[in-house]
Amino acid sequence: FKKAWSAWQGSETNPVQGAMCGSVAGAIAGAVTTPLDVAKTRIMLERAEVDAKRYVGTVNTLSLIAKEEGVVALFKGIGPRVTWITIGGFIFFGAYEQSTSLLRRTKMWD
Repeated sequence: FKKAWSAWQGSETNPVQGAMCGSVAGAIAGAVTTPLDVAKTRIMLERAEVDAKRYVGTVNTLSLIAKEEGVVALFKGIGPRVTWITIGGFIFFGAYEQSTSLLRRTKMWD
């Protein structure tokens, strides 16, 4: 995203623009990996001592959820997950971009 933005504007991105790129990338990654997070959570929260183990492995868990609850169930919690990762990406990449910008200006990092 940063390279495309830099090419579009004809100059390097500033720290806020870099933070926005990190935020968008984080949102996309968060949305795409939500089904894996749902499967992981189901596997972790399953109480084996109460019931027979239903969730065995990631692929099995994903297919079982989709079969029993529909594909939409694989994306439960996507809103809060994407929001959290978007905000975190903005803060993390903003701090990183600002730090590298300051270090380059002081000639401590070339």
